[in-house]
Formats: sequence, C-alpha cells, structure tokens
Amino acid sequence: MNGYRPSSDEPFMNDRQQDYFRAKLHAWKDAIHREAQGTLSHLQSEPLREADLTDRASSETDWSIELRTRDRQRKLISKIDAALRRIDDGEYGYCEVSGEPISLARLEARPIATMTVEAQERHERQEKVSRDE
Repeated sequence: MNGYRPSSDEPFMNDRQQDYFRAKLHAWKDAIHREAQGTLSHLQSEPLREADLTDRASSETDWSIELRTRDRQRKLISKIDAALRRIDDGEYGYCEVSGEPISLARLEARPIATMTVEAQERHERQEKVSRDE
C-alpha cells in the first residue's frame, strides 16, 4: 500500500486500515503457498530410497520435518483465512474476549491476533493452571 502504515491518529479499523491488513494477510498467505510449492518440488525430485541406511534415515528425517512444517503452515493458512473473514465481517482488530481494539502494533506484528495482549496473557495463565492441575 505504497508506504502506508496504520496510525492511531486515524479512526480504528477504517477502510484504509482494513485494506492494509487484508493486503498484508493475502501477501503472507501467497508467500506460504509459494514456499509450499518449492518444498513440494524439492521433495518430488529427491529419491525415495537411498541405498545407504544413514542416507535413508537422514532423508526420512528431512521428510518428517518438511511434513510437520507443512502441517503448521496449513494451520496458519486457516488462521489467515479466519482473519480475512473477520475483516469482511467487520470484527477484525477487536478482541474476541473483551471486544476492545487490539493494538495496531500487535496486529502489525501478528495480523492473525484475535485477542489483546492482556487477554492473551490471561488466557495463557489459565491454560497453564489447568495443565498443572
């Protein structure tokens, strides 16, 4: 968006901010898809069975890591799609717990954020307590 950065001097989640975050989310999603295509091409070009057991173990480890990465990226794309839906629904940028605006700095750093920092910290403390019980 030609150097535009959302600012607290303008109305929160105005059309320009929504367009900015929509473009940011689409660019992130496109980058993930491009990376996935590169990985897929690389995996398809690699031999499936090396004769040497050490080479085979190394290849299988590489495949396992790539598949775990792909799974994390698939989940990330799902979160990006959910953020794009929230923009379309007019809910983007607002905490799903408190309804308060999420800071622009947090959205800039983590455009898929669904909670304010405070709500996220409370949520993580509650998760830790329930795990420790």
